Amino acid sequence: MTPEELSAARDRIVPDVVAGGLRVLFCGINPSLMTAATGHHFAHPGNRFWPVLHRSGFTPRQLRPSEQAELLGLGLGITNVVARATARADELGAEEFREGGAALTAKVELLAPQWLAVVGITAYRTAFGEPRARIGPQDRTVGGAHVWALPNPSGLNAHWTVRSMADEYARLRDAVLTRPPTDRPAPGPSSAH
Repeated sequence: MTPEELSAARDRIVPDVVAGGLRVLFCGINPSLMTAATGHHFAHPGNRFWPVLHRSGFTPRQLRPSEQAELLGLGLGITNVVARATARADELGAEEFREGGAALTAKVELLAPQWLAVVGITAYRTAFGEPRARIGPQDRTVGGAHVWALPNPSGLNAHWTVRSMADEYARLRDAVLTRPPTDRPAPGPSSAH
């Protein structure tokens, strides 16, 4: 991929990989330029999403970004808090995250996944006004789905290794397996705060 091709991908919107009634809707911060240029989520070679997803037990083998559609057959999907592509997440402002959180809530209400897994604690905190949120299950729901904040799999997130991220993603996987698919909070004013 040339620098010109990557630059041309700035501000592109990458289609979600979604369907109704998913077990888990993974939600990235926003697409990278590599993701926007290829049309495949978590496509940057340094991103650890695909190895972590496999090591945590969500996928039977490590998928390539170009195989993202296979997630749907596993009850998994991908979207983003902010739809537009940037070179770095720090190019996004707090208002853009809050607007993305509102749009994500509406999307989750429509698609009705059992879990919303936001991969990036800072993005989650900003988008949903939860400044003290920590990695792990959240007390709130979003659009009627249970919420789990996961570490950002970007290669720039040096605080987390592939192994420690896989352990955290596996905690979510275990929660998904122990909570029946029908155990989804009813949407309503009390579930979205």
